[in-house]
Amino acid sequence: IRDREFGTVESVKAVSELFIPLGGEVTAANEALEETPELVNSEPYTGGWMIKIKPADMSEMDGLMTKDTYLDLLKG
Repeated sequence: IRDREFGTVESVKAVSELFIPLGGEVTAANEALEETPELVNSEPYTGGWMIKIKPADMSEMDGLMTKDTYLDLLKG
């Protein structure tokens, strides 16, 4: 399922596709987002999660960004 689209997010200006970053099995989807999608912005590390994935190959995790790396990327 790696690189497969699993949803979209909308902003005022655009709609963007979301892709699964690694191979494995989707084990859960956050149904709370259907009623309160703003949780993605207000609680990204707690209630705003989108899907849970059971990785098929744990070594693929090494290629993902950490929270700190992502925050540095946003700073430019």
